[in-house]
Amino acid sequence: MGSNVDSKPKLVSGTAGYVLQDVPHLSDYLPNLPTYTNPLQVNPAYSVVKQYFVHVDDSVPERITVNSDSPRGVHFRRAGPRQRVYFEADEVHAAIVTCGGLCPGLNTVIRELVCSLYHMYGVKKVLGINGGYKGFYARNTINLTPKNVNDIHKRGGTVLGTSRGGHVTSKIVDSIQDRGINQVYIIGGDGTQRGASAIFEEVRRRGLKVAVVGVPKTIDNDIPVIDKSFGFDTAVEEAQRAINAAHVEAGSVENGIGVVKLMGRYSGFIAMYATLASRDVDCCLIPESPFYLEGPGGLYDYIEKTLKENGHMVIVIAEGAGQELVSESIQSKNKQDESGNKLLQDVGLWISQNIKDHFAKEKTLAITLKYIDPTYMIRAIPSNASDNVYCTLLAQSAVHGAMAGYTGYTSGLVHGRQTYIPFYRITERQNNVVITDRMWARLLSSTNQPSFLGSKCVDEEKKEEEEPILDGNCSDETLVTKQINSINLNAL
Repeated sequence: MGSNVDSKPKLVSGTAGYVLQDVPHLSDYLPNLPTYTNPLQVNPAYSVVKQYFVHVDDSVPERITVNSDSPRGVHFRRAGPRQRVYFEADEVHAAIVTCGGLCPGLNTVIRELVCSLYHMYGVKKVLGINGGYKGFYARNTINLTPKNVNDIHKRGGTVLGTSRGGHVTSKIVDSIQDRGINQVYIIGGDGTQRGASAIFEEVRRRGLKVAVVGVPKTIDNDIPVIDKSFGFDTAVEEAQRAINAAHVEAGSVENGIGVVKLMGRYSGFIAMYATLASRDVDCCLIPESPFYLEGPGGLYDYIEKTLKENGHMVIVIAEGAGQELVSESIQSKNKQDESGNKLLQDVGLWISQNIKDHFAKEKTLAITLKYIDPTYMIRAIPSNASDNVYCTLLAQSAVHGAMAGYTGYTSGLVHGRQTYIPFYRITERQNNVVITDRMWARLLSSTNQPSFLGSKCVDEEKKEEEEPILDGNCSDETLVTKQINSINLNAL
């Protein structure tokens, strides 16, 4: 039977400092469960595979750069099919739900979850929960088969619909229990995965044979541990079109400035990688890197120098950058959306207007500025080839794990290997650009922009590379600081 106490992290120690951060298993709280032969042993598609199954002791290291005397460190369980499974095909009643904002690749993940269950394990009962978490208790469902999901990967968005909020754990688990669902696949960001963890804990408390599996989704790439999130490559690729347009506009007039706002509420990965890929960007502003406007070394000073040298420039700014410099309106001050995210001011419009006002006031240069915001165009498109492959691997790994009895985990890529990661590692913090890292240095060398950092800021940043959020006043000028808001579980 279940337990009223939340599950504790499963840690397995080995020699030379080896630690496996294992994921929960149904047998942890339901002993003596029957097991069955994995049907992949007689699957024609797998007949050519030399080694059908993942070895029970296979794991993937969290860090691969080590010294000769370093301990082996933290590892995660390697994903893949197991010799024995804990569900028979006829017994499985799976459910799939998508939550939060849109992201390229959502439909591909849905398609591959359905097709993997059907074609690999012979599962015929797969339910799509319509409209996010609230769809569980609103009783909106869609029967999913390989036939009706066959072409959905060619479309953007999610065929299941999505929403923010609506997470009421007891209602969701009541619905799971009433419908006889025993595998739940939850696709969403860190807030959604936090909700999935709460569902797992409630399922465990009730002693239900239900595998709860997460597939991480965030277009901002702000989920920790994993190499990247699906849809990120597509977003960076699509952002090139907006940057190219801004470059053409800026280069076609004297003292032209193109400003492009990209996604990145707390993490500037899309802006950083799109800038590096483009090579046409002169300045990239992200939430993790403070900047100031006035005075020597400030943004206005850099814009003036660049225009005098090149005659035009392109600025890329992430949506979460500069929020402390933006005058907050009464309507949006300290307000949050239903996922617990702070409602941001449109920093692209704000900075564009401030640049215009500054040069109109100073009368040093007559500028022409064009502002482009491709946010919703980027997140609504289908995933590209690279992300389609990645979505397939994530979905197949998720299904293999659930069939093998694992639960309370997220399927993710770590150093190029598919792994099962405990929920608590996915939700413990957000992934941010480390501005004392080599990748940010590569960007600075590409754009030739100033770092906007004083020596004090750099010293503070190096001390806190694990949590690279700058705090406090690190120069004589006003700096931008970005605080990560905790996400209210009730607003997932």
